Amino acid sequence: MTSKLKRLTFLAAALAVLAFAALPAAAADEAHGDAHATAAEHAVVEEHAAADEHVATEDHAGAHDPYHLPNFISIFWGDRLTGDRAAYLDPLFSAIAALIIMTVLLRVASRPTDEPSRFHVAIEMLVDGLYGLVEGAIGPSARRYTPYLGTLFMFILINNFMGLVPFLHASTSSINTTVSLALCTFLYVQFIGIKENGPLGYLHHLAGSPRSGLEWCFVLLMFPLHVLGEFIKPLSLSLRLFGNIMGEDKLLAVFVVLGAGMLSFAHLPFGLPIQVPIMFLAMLTSTIQALVFTLLSTIYIALMLPHGEHEHAAAGHGH
Repeated sequence: MTSKLKRLTFLAAALAVLAFAALPAAAADEAHGDAHATAAEHAVVEEHAAADEHVATEDHAGAHDPYHLPNFISIFWGDRLTGDRAAYLDPLFSAIAALIIMTVLLRVASRPTDEPSRFHVAIEMLVDGLYGLVEGAIGPSARRYTPYLGTLFMFILINNFMGLVPFLHASTSSINTTVSLALCTFLYVQFIGIKENGPLGYLHHLAGSPRSGLEWCFVLLMFPLHVLGEFIKPLSLSLRLFGNIMGEDKLLAVFVVLGAGMLSFAHLPFGLPIQVPIMFLAMLTSTIQALVFTLLSTIYIALMLPHGEHEHAAAGHGH
């Protein structure tokens, strides 16, 4: 990546990922609001005071999750993150991750290439490494798909690491964010399939690319299986990332509580930092999860491309 245009493509892709990440939270926010409205109507019929006290207790418990470490938003605005407002916590931290990506890339793009700094060289090496990774799976056409896949990797990695920084939060520990990222990959893969193969070629691919008469006899069986497989891919992507990052957050919170309990007899405002080894392990697993999500997305794109491109890519690697 040496041109500003290609770097700014990363910014556009990051904004697209951010926009999709906010949609499920807004939908959940609206559904949650309807549930509260129904509960309020029922409370009017029963008892106003008891219902209000019960709702306030639920909101307070939801704003202070004992299985997640507190972040700066929940600390300073915890009393306002009640009910529907708590649904916007993950999109806010997704926006912070997107702003980090945009700030870094704008800084690199604005610096003259004839005087690269160490930071500039590091970003160039990261982009070149991502391109080499995508090229190994897709082939010479990898340059067209590297902006999306590279942004996907950086967005997930930064979000995962934010959960390890004190007073920050990993939005990838929410199923809303991971499903949104998986839907982005799903829609992008289907778009590439229709664009590169054509509508009929896309349907032929979903049918298992039959050629012989015997293969055509199994089309009625293979077509629904392939369609089902396409919908299973985003499900597996989202659940894998969500489960691992959520598990890391809960494990860190448990070890922080245990460390605080070990010094509770001294009434100190801090505890033993027994969570530090877990944080180093979480850094490794967070990087692996971002890499796995990106690699699987790359493979899904490669599988959707015409077979001729794969043969050309294999021949090129053979030479």
